[in-house]
Amino acid sequence: MPAKRKFREPNMGAIYFDQRASDDERRKALHDGAIFVYSPTVSTSKLCALGRRMIEEAFAPLDPRSVDRHLSMEEAAYILAKLKPQFIHHPECKTLVPAIVKELGGDLEKTYFDVPRLRSAYPAHYLTSGIAYAFHPHRDTWYSAPMCQINWWFPIFDIAADNCLALYPEYFGESVENNSDIYNYQIWNRTNRADAAKHVRSDSRQQPKPARKLDLRGVRLICPPGGMILFSGAHLHETVPNTSGIARYSIDFRTVYLDDVLARAGAHNLDARCTGTTMRDFLRCTDLQRVPEAIAKSFDDGTELARKVPALVSDMNVRS
Repeated sequence: MPAKRKFREPNMGAIYFDQRASDDERRKALHDGAIFVYSPTVSTSKLCALGRRMIEEAFAPLDPRSVDRHLSMEEAAYILAKLKPQFIHHPECKTLVPAIVKELGGDLEKTYFDVPRLRSAYPAHYLTSGIAYAFHPHRDTWYSAPMCQINWWFPIFDIAADNCLALYPEYFGESVENNSDIYNYQIWNRTNRADAAKHVRSDSRQQPKPARKLDLRGVRLICPPGGMILFSGAHLHETVPNTSGIARYSIDFRTVYLDDVLARAGAHNLDARCTGTTMRDFLRCTDLQRVPEAIAKSFDDGTELARKVPALVSDMNVRS
């Protein structure tokens, strides 16, 4: 076991591998734009094994990494539409996520998480819409995420540079012109989320995107199954267009820390103009209680009121 060294303050975009920082030090660094990469842990390996087993059972007898050669896009979307909610609601997920946080030194009493998502990224010609949406460059903060949100991402199978996650730390401190003002989280949940599986060959749902061409160099971090990448929800990132010929499956979840929530700590909001809040999605690691309503309500902006929704929907239709 290497000797514990004092953690040094990072520069924006610094990448740390298996860094033995405290949770407070790590969160501050993440909010400042650092990226942390960790080797697989006991609990990430268990969560990956659960995801892999469910994926293989869902697509049996096919190899889930090559379903594009055997199933129509409609057939694959039908399977994913059942598989992904089953994974989200599997009882092991709500025990393994807190275990992962604990393994990395997190304070379970003050750390809240949202349910882990099972993601799929198929070869670029196949099922990149709807239930398997291939995300363009974006910040989660364009999707109503709080500025203190931390993203946790790890692959289920082996990945490569041409089917992984890309991050663009060069834009962490730079405003990017975008259309995030079209997005309201509460409206999205009511009108768009349930329809994901219907968008098979194209996706007409309006989503926040950069409004100008970006010079995207970025980084692509290749870690083994269960190896974790932690980054701020304010980092620009995307699903790499999959040119590997092999489907990529991954898991991600997000956390907030209560002290950061109360202090409005986190990354600086350079360009997010979305409305609504995801704060009510987060569950406390110890007992799965949601963020106290009084705290969540402090993040409301008025768009959650029923009388405001029709006007917002009308505005979104005009913009689209």
